[in-house]
Amino acid sequence: MELNTRAVHVVNEPFTEGSWPISVPLVQSSAFAFESADELAGAMAGPDGRYVYGRRGNPTVRALERTLAGLEGGAGAIAFASGMGAISGVLLALLRPGDRVVAQRCLYGGTHAVLADLAERYGVEVVRISGDDPAELAVAAVHPATRVLVLETIANPTGQVPDLPGLLAAARALGVTSLVDNSLASPVLCRPLELGADIVVHSTTKYLSGHSDVLGGAAVFADDELRLRVWPRTVELGACADPFAAWLTLRGIPTLPLRMREHCANAAALAELLARHRAVTAVHHPWRPDHPSYAMARKVLAGGGGLLSFELAGGREAGRAFIERVRVARLALSLGGVETLVTHPASTSHRELDEGELAAAGIGAGLVRMSVGIEDAGDLWADVEQALA
Repeated sequence: MELNTRAVHVVNEPFTEGSWPISVPLVQSSAFAFESADELAGAMAGPDGRYVYGRRGNPTVRALERTLAGLEGGAGAIAFASGMGAISGVLLALLRPGDRVVAQRCLYGGTHAVLADLAERYGVEVVRISGDDPAELAVAAVHPATRVLVLETIANPTGQVPDLPGLLAAARALGVTSLVDNSLASPVLCRPLELGADIVVHSTTKYLSGHSDVLGGAAVFADDELRLRVWPRTVELGACADPFAAWLTLRGIPTLPLRMREHCANAAALAELLARHRAVTAVHHPWRPDHPSYAMARKVLAGGGGLLSFELAGGREAGRAFIERVRVARLALSLGGVETLVTHPASTSHRELDEGELAAAGIGAGLVRMSVGIEDAGDLWADVEQALA
């Protein structure tokens, strides 16, 4: 079935023999009773058996995991309490002191922070690459302790699209586990597992749930053996998904393809208008022909995405002034909801980076990030125009 159909028909379990509820039930119970000690012990053997305790599994959470695995084309999934919980849980399960991680230079600030913490606490070596040339990986991964490659489908906030086919093929040839954050693209625009990724992570807070009322994350695995290897560590970490958050995400997924079309169309329209404005010195959106990743974006994405960023001539002060002047758009840190949100990365999401690191990541002092919602495009442009005036 096409993804539009799969998104509507989320995976569900029989409620009684021979019948299913149309919507996935919300099961809030944190514990499940058994009639014998042997049955309870057997249920604790893995993630796919009978339900025992909320941290180890839940019917609503499992429905989300199976739905996401289906959308991404994976063998299985693990749902987490947040996107950062997914990234942290997977990395902590796969890495040991002294291991090496190869990471795309322009990554979400929270991912930068996790990698820096792993380096400081556990001596994990982090090597940065541009993400544009697979040959870089061959050099960076020459160390025998190289374990993981970390990439983003669409980098936050510059819109960079790395050479996923080339890098993922190189990682597989080198025996390096590849992890791709697909939060900004969603399975509608890209399915990295189909390009050769081993693990895809999501902040389900973003486009998957889509309504700015959920905190959640997930990891989807190409190989079920890898999922079974990661699962015990995530149970110990305790970053498990909440059933209500999973239920809300399942409620949002059926409209994901419709929402993504509007996000992409509005963002592309605003990017063109911003590029003509005298106060704007650069616009970063992968669907624009002048973006460095344009050719790769057209190759691996089904749309340019709903996130764009732009540089203002007035630098840091101009960026801060703009985000305080918008009226339809809202000044808020998240992204991927139906409403348009703006932020100033240098002072918020990427505040962990110093000036040199910001420059290396392609984030200017006057850069504004805009998560474009599904409002009327004319209303959005009128708001942007008055804020730039």
